[in-house]
Amino acid sequence: MFFTAVLSPCCFPLFAFAASALGLGSFELFGGWTMWIFQGMVLISIIGFFLSYRIHRCLYPLLIAIPSTSIIFYSYYFCDNDYQVYFLYTGMFGLLIATIVNYHRNKFHKGCSTCTIYNGKSVELKSKITCPHCGYKKEEMMPTDACQFFYECENCKKIVKPKHGDCCVYCSYGTVKCPPIQSGDKCC
Repeated sequence: MFFTAVLSPCCFPLFAFAASALGLGSFELFGGWTMWIFQGMVLISIIGFFLSYRIHRCLYPLLIAIPSTSIIFYSYYFCDNDYQVYFLYTGMFGLLIATIVNYHRNKFHKGCSTCTIYNGKSVELKSKITCPHCGYKKEEMMPTDACQFFYECENCKKIVKPKHGDCCVYCSYGTVKCPPIQSGDKCC
């Protein structure tokens, strides 16, 4: 989002000094598409904050990002032109603050408590599995040394098997895929 703003100093004059320092002058990278690309980047940012929340369960960055995103879209579609710039920059800097808070929480607090390193990548081990027979849900810790092909439901006592094409019950019925899939491997 900031990359789009810096490389489009005509649309974002506050960042014109950075573009000038880079020797871009009044160069506009995206032409007439700048505002659409910028809004797309804002949507990608809010999706990233939501995904980060699902993994790390830290609500603070999301609580900053949602109002900031709302302010940006308010400035585009509902705001009077006299105040549009102020709302736009306020929303942008709100997303910057949310990014810093998210980085701080994830890096300095070593991520989530149920994450581990698998094949050099951080993976989530906790998954809420839903029984396809009775709908009972339970949070389970996934193994890292093998895929779990069979799972006995605690409620109805039926044995659950993965769907055709899935490597384990977590890939079929869990909220989080198994560690090999998360790390980019095809299966266990």
